[in-house]
Amino acid sequence: GGIKTVMDDFVKSGHGEWEDKTQTRCRILWRKPEQLASDIYDWAVANGYINSVCTVYELHSGEDNNGMSFQGADEELLRRGLRILERQGKCTMFKGETSEEDGIKFF
Repeated sequence: GGIKTVMDDFVKSGHGEWEDKTQTRCRILWRKPEQLASDIYDWAVANGYINSVCTVYELHSGEDNNGMSFQGADEELLRRGLRILERQGKCTMFKGETSEEDGIKFF
């Protein structure tokens, strides 16, 4: 039907992804993971985080990120953006005691 056509368009454009094989649940991505990665890195540069460490919590909910595209974003989406940066050699992630305390070092 019509809703599936709309969702297919979101998926084709990179702004959506099916969450199940039967295509009954679709996650809408307001920012593509690649855009999010770029926004995160721009934030890290602007706030002096290059060669220093912040936590996933600070990235998600810190005071420095007011008005940023990733403020309050889904943690899984943030992590996808960070994995893109990691593949690009722009950051490394390491385990904290909890997922919110996981660290990110930007390069």
